[in-house]
Amino acid sequence: MDNALIVESVIPLILLLIQLPATAILLSRLLKGPGRLPPIQPQQPTPEIFGNVSVVIPTLNEAGRISPLLSGLSQQSYEVREIIVVDSNSQDGTPDLVKAAQQRDPRFRVMTDDPLPANWVGRPWALHNGFLHSSEDSEWFLGMDADTQPHPGLVAGLVKIAVTQGYDLVSLSPQFILQYPGECLLQPALLMTLLYRFDPAGIRTEQPERVMANGQCFLCRRSVLAAVGGYSSASSSFCDDVTLARYIAAQGYKVGFLDGAKVLKVRMYEGALETWKEWGRSLDLKDASNSGQIWGDLWLLSAVQGLPLLIILTYLIVMPTAVSLPQILLLGLNGFLLLIRFAMLLAIAPSYDRTTAKGGWLFWLSPLADPIAVLRIFLSASRTPKEWRGRKYGD
Repeated sequence: MDNALIVESVIPLILLLIQLPATAILLSRLLKGPGRLPPIQPQQPTPEIFGNVSVVIPTLNEAGRISPLLSGLSQQSYEVREIIVVDSNSQDGTPDLVKAAQQRDPRFRVMTDDPLPANWVGRPWALHNGFLHSSEDSEWFLGMDADTQPHPGLVAGLVKIAVTQGYDLVSLSPQFILQYPGECLLQPALLMTLLYRFDPAGIRTEQPERVMANGQCFLCRRSVLAAVGGYSSASSSFCDDVTLARYIAAQGYKVGFLDGAKVLKVRMYEGALETWKEWGRSLDLKDASNSGQIWGDLWLLSAVQGLPLLIILTYLIVMPTAVSLPQILLLGLNGFLLLIRFAMLLAIAPSYDRTTAKGGWLFWLSPLADPIAVLRIFLSASRTPKEWRGRKYGD
C-alpha cells in the first residue's frame, strides 16, 4: 500500500475508530451536568444535630499547613462533638499546634496512632484509629485532611444535605487554591482527567464501581462505617477514599459526591513538580478499580484529552496541500473536542481560587498541558507507589 495513502486515509480512519466511541461516552457524561445538585451552602446548625459529628484528621508533619484547618474547625458550631487529630509521630511540631488549639477549644485532642502494620497505608490506618477512638454517641464520622480550609457552616451544611438527600456517605469536591504559574497550567489538566472519567459532582452514580469520593472532606454515618469494619476494606489503598466509598456503595448504601466549592478550600501541593509527583500517584485510582476499568479509562483519556491537541498541532505543522475526507473528519472531531475542553474551563473556574496566584491567567491555557496530564495517568497506572507523604512502602 502506498505510504501517502496510509497517511491520508488509513491512519485517520484508525484514529476516528478510537476517538468516536470515546467522544460519545464523554458527551453522555457531560450532558448530565445540568441535572446535578447545586453546590452545597454553609448552614447554621439546628438542635437535632447537636453533637452529631466526630471529626478525624490524619497528620504527618503538617505544621506548615494545618493552621487554617484548625482555625476553620474552631468556627464550626455545636454540631461538632469532637475533633481528633491522629498524628503519626510528626517531627515538625504538628501536635504542639493541635495542643495550642485545644487550649482555645476543648473539642480538639491529639493522639498518636499505633505502629503501621505491614498491610496498611498510613492515611487509612490513621483514620481507622481515629474512628475506633471516636465517640459512639456521634451519628456521623467526618474525615478531613490537614490541607483543607473549611468555611463556617461547612459541617452543618454537609450534615443537612446528607440527611435531606438520604446519603449514608457524602464527600465534597473543594475549591483549589492556586499560587504558582506551573500549577495553574498543570493542576486543571490533571483535574480534568477525573472529570472526563466520571459523572459530574452532584449526580447520583448508580454503578458502585464508578462512584467518586474525596477524602479531604468525607462524611459517613458512624453505623455504616462500623458495619463495614472502618477503613479495613481500604487498608492497602493509596486512594482509600474512593476504595472505601465504592465498597460502601457496593453494600447497598447511598453514596454522594457533591460540589463543595462554596464551603471548602484546599491548598494541596506547592508548585507543578509537587503536584505532578504527589497528586499524580493516586489519580489513576487503580487501587479502587479492576484492570478493565483502568485500561478503559486510559483509552478514554487518550482519545478525548491526550490526542486532540497533538493531532491538531500535527496538521498545523505539516500543512498538507490536499486533505482527504477521513482527515477532514478527524480534524473536525478533534477541533470539537478542543472546543469542549476550553468550554470546560468556564465550568470549572468556580472550583479555583486564583486571587493570589502568580500567572493565574495560565489557567485558561491549561488544555495545553492535557497530553502531559494523560501521560501522568499512564505512568501512575503502571507503578505502585514506594513512598507516600513521607512514608516508604514495599522493598
